[in-house]
Amino acid sequence: MTKWHGSLEKVDEYRWRIPRSYKAGMRVDGLIYASQSMLESITGEQAPEQVANVAFLPGIVGYSLAMPDIHWGYGFAIGGVAATRVRDGVVSPGGVGFDINCGVRLLRTNLTGEDVLPKIKPLVDALYEAVPSGLGSKGKIRLRPGEIDEVLAKGSRWAVEHGYGRSEDLASTEEYGEMAGADPASVSVRAKERGVPQLGTLGSGNHFLEVALVDHIIEPEVAGTMGINKIGQVMLLIHCGSRGLGYQTADDYIKQMMAAMKRYQIEVPDRQLACAPVESPEGQAYLAAMRCSANYAWANRQAIMHWVREAFCRVLGRCEADAGLELIYDVAHNIAKIEEHEVAGRREMLCVHRKGATRAFPPGHPDVPERYARVGQPVLIPGDMGRVSYVLVGTELAMKETFGSTCHGAGRVKSRTAAKRMLKGSDVLKSLEARGITVRAGSLPGLAEEASEAYKDVTEVVGVAQSTGISRIVARTRPIGVIKG
Repeated sequence: MTKWHGSLEKVDEYRWRIPRSYKAGMRVDGLIYASQSMLESITGEQAPEQVANVAFLPGIVGYSLAMPDIHWGYGFAIGGVAATRVRDGVVSPGGVGFDINCGVRLLRTNLTGEDVLPKIKPLVDALYEAVPSGLGSKGKIRLRPGEIDEVLAKGSRWAVEHGYGRSEDLASTEEYGEMAGADPASVSVRAKERGVPQLGTLGSGNHFLEVALVDHIIEPEVAGTMGINKIGQVMLLIHCGSRGLGYQTADDYIKQMMAAMKRYQIEVPDRQLACAPVESPEGQAYLAAMRCSANYAWANRQAIMHWVREAFCRVLGRCEADAGLELIYDVAHNIAKIEEHEVAGRREMLCVHRKGATRAFPPGHPDVPERYARVGQPVLIPGDMGRVSYVLVGTELAMKETFGSTCHGAGRVKSRTAAKRMLKGSDVLKSLEARGITVRAGSLPGLAEEASEAYKDVTEVVGVAQSTGISRIVARTRPIGVIKG
């Protein structure tokens, strides 16, 4: 991909502006959160141009934002955040992405590395067997005819009602795992057909299960509220999304939006920014279908978590109560939500697009679970499979600057194709094992695609989030076991 040579103005050490004057038609400035050292990789591709293009969207307010894990995506850069007014703005499926409600779920345990490391290989093997993974993988859940509609409407609640987990899990899930306004009738037959066999599967690409150890606690009091209370404590991460159902839904509505733009006389510089007015029939239908896909993803992670708990207890010889295995939080990082924010001194209802960006609400916000009301919403930022991951919390500054948003991960610096040209999966496997990380993967080429060398250093990414005040670092984990699709 060609290097970007556009206009980038330094605001301060970690904020870089693309002025509205850069391209005729931009309605707001672009603003990229990044360190100086990140700029070379960011401007090495056209992601900043995508930030500028998003600024053309009707009804956009504030800035077209990019988090420090920014890289090239479909229409919107991954790491992109854009808020549009509901009353006269648009919703764009490209601002959510194809893997609707791809997200992260974090569990804590009562165990330490001393308990788990002697059994890490059989544990990783058991997790790999318990959770179907890989491209096109099919799950163990058998839905009766029409039951997919219940999953789309109820999300995590459907999973709990069918024995996959416990009711207290819902209180530690964004939206309680059940986004209101989901209408299964808005989801195509083809999307449902793709979703039925894949419920309860991890998928491929950058999706993973991870067994990790806490190796640093930065804010002990906040960490303690989450149940993170000692170095060496074992944690479990789950990262996946809405599988083929979400992909098909995005594809269906992008095509509809391309046609709708002509009817609404909307012009954008990139067809991948296809959109429609939020309050139009097309906009409302997309939001209803997107919410269904989000609910499917929450049900998917809920079922996976149930099997992870079972496998963990079986291998370690512990019951769930003894092992802990409590859900800290589940957060989405590909989603659009209708939220109220302050814009130019007045409260506005906005459609906030977060694509490869995580909600980061502050202490006291009504959408933060009661148990975290005093500390703020947990923010889960996984790194690559060879390095560390982070737990953060949201801040009041994020509400003022980024519509309550922060980064979502490390962010790619090499495409999957480039990574496979540069690395061999067998070498990546050996390198990880030499660092004490036990790995099970569906394919060696897939392992090469997700090697550490293909990603930014997540420590630098979350360092920008911390330095700018849009989230605060609470704790850090390092992997000891990884399952990849």
